[in-house]
Amino acid sequence: MKNFFSLLAFVIVGVVLVQCRVMNITKEAPLNLTRWDALGYYMYLPAVFIYDDVKHLEWLKEIDKKYNVTGGDGIPTTKLEDGNYTGKYLCGMSILQAPLFFAGHIIAGQSDYPQDGFSPPYQYALGFGIILYCLLALLLLRKILLRYFSDETVALTLLLVTLASNAVVYISVDSGLSHAYIFVLYVLVIYTTIKWHEKPSLLWAAVTGLIIGVATISRPTEAIMLFIPLLWNTHNKSAAKEKWTMVKNHRHHVAAAAIAGVIGVLPQLIYWRVTTGSLIYDVGSKWDFLNPHFRVLFGWEKGWFIYTPVTILFVTGMFFVRRFPFRKSVLWFCLLNIWIIIAWHEWRYAASYSTRALVQSYPVFALALAALIQQVTSSRLRPFLYLATLYLVAVNLFQVSQYTSGVLHYDDMNRRYYGSIYLNPDPTPLDMSLLDCNDIPSDLSDFNASLIASQQATQVTFAPGSYLIYQQHIAFDTRENWLSIQADILAPNSLWQTYLNAELRTPDSVKAAKVRLFRPLAVNDKPNRYHFFLKVPEQFAHSRLSIFLSSQHEFKGELKMLKVIHYKR
Repeated sequence: MKNFFSLLAFVIVGVVLVQCRVMNITKEAPLNLTRWDALGYYMYLPAVFIYDDVKHLEWLKEIDKKYNVTGGDGIPTTKLEDGNYTGKYLCGMSILQAPLFFAGHIIAGQSDYPQDGFSPPYQYALGFGIILYCLLALLLLRKILLRYFSDETVALTLLLVTLASNAVVYISVDSGLSHAYIFVLYVLVIYTTIKWHEKPSLLWAAVTGLIIGVATISRPTEAIMLFIPLLWNTHNKSAAKEKWTMVKNHRHHVAAAAIAGVIGVLPQLIYWRVTTGSLIYDVGSKWDFLNPHFRVLFGWEKGWFIYTPVTILFVTGMFFVRRFPFRKSVLWFCLLNIWIIIAWHEWRYAASYSTRALVQSYPVFALALAALIQQVTSSRLRPFLYLATLYLVAVNLFQVSQYTSGVLHYDDMNRRYYGSIYLNPDPTPLDMSLLDCNDIPSDLSDFNASLIASQQATQVTFAPGSYLIYQQHIAFDTRENWLSIQADILAPNSLWQTYLNAELRTPDSVKAAKVRLFRPLAVNDKPNRYHFFLKVPEQFAHSRLSIFLSSQHEFKGELKMLKVIHYKR
């Protein structure tokens, strides 16, 4: 069979994407893709086609009571002076989700589920529909790549771009966000660009402009998608001359693309006109272009190169695109796109696995990655490339499972904690403590251990604030001392924003450590084990040790066991 390996890679990707989606639907966590930010993108559809209310959103109150779509964080809108609401997120995503919304609406009408825009048929249509979208886009991306690269290269590219990257999460898990939908648009705009350059036509020009317009009202920064058709086939002087001559001879195509782009943006302008009275409305994004946040790429919080290391190959591939017609499109687009992403003021990009804001542009990076792979497969490094592919895919899929279970934290990662859970299928309470604590001894084999505190079961109830469990003045008589704090705590529905604290205090200094009660290994209705260390600095040789619980909410629970062990050399 012609191009068998790339087809096999596509099938593998499809199976994994569907499996990831299925594995993340449980009785405890039913499919709900229209919460928080995703609600802001989606709410246009039920507002227009079910409730006929885009300005007051009265219907959302009942929907929130029933499905908890706001997660307690409020509706993702801005309330205007006249009492109307306008969305914080643009409506382009709703346009892309519309076929899936209508499919869910029809299924709900033929079943016992309510046609309210949020019942299970809508959720399943969105959850599996976006996988279908992306698989069709990957088939098209495969076709595009096979124009320039071998079957082997395309197969490896498809595997690495999807299964070795955080794209898996945003196609199959957190797929209510915009990234997977815009991923599809990037594949489409690359394809229409190629078709227009092969044989200029009004249709391909208009479709290209329309795609860019819709992408812009999905995420305004995607307007730089324009650089793909603009710089395509300008990789050398002769090609550039031919390109601009072609553009000059087809000026009306440029006009058609511009008009289609305006049509693509028009739904957002109409919405703003209806809700705010103006065609343009500032949704309030803030950028630090002169002081970008490089930790988006390199930071331990969720750095792109750290948690999805395959992206290092994405960037390296830019050095190998010199002879291809997409050379300048890839270089200029990718560099500008990265700069824009790392310049956003809210650089953490909320809850996410790695840097989610770059996921949608992976089809463009795929061109650079394929150029690199093509070079490596024709060299002695070919076996190492296959080993690297296996390693990168395995690590990423393992980390995706950690992310979906909560072990790989959505916002609070750090270097020591990541080291403790890396490829660790069974992290201990002590491993988990590094999410909050920096202190942990490397080896206690030559230390003397003594139990200095032990407490049995105690009922604990307190208002927002703190509850003292144990307190004692202690004299430490050696230079290196460690305190090990272990506790079993049962706290039904009181884990969130609650901490177990240890504090050393002198008249003029405080040394403290704490661990959160709410964490992936914790279960609400069972006692949970917590374990962390506190290193005793020399200046705290004579100090008061306090062990206490603190919470921002009313706490009701039971301290099943407390044990404090003193280690001294």
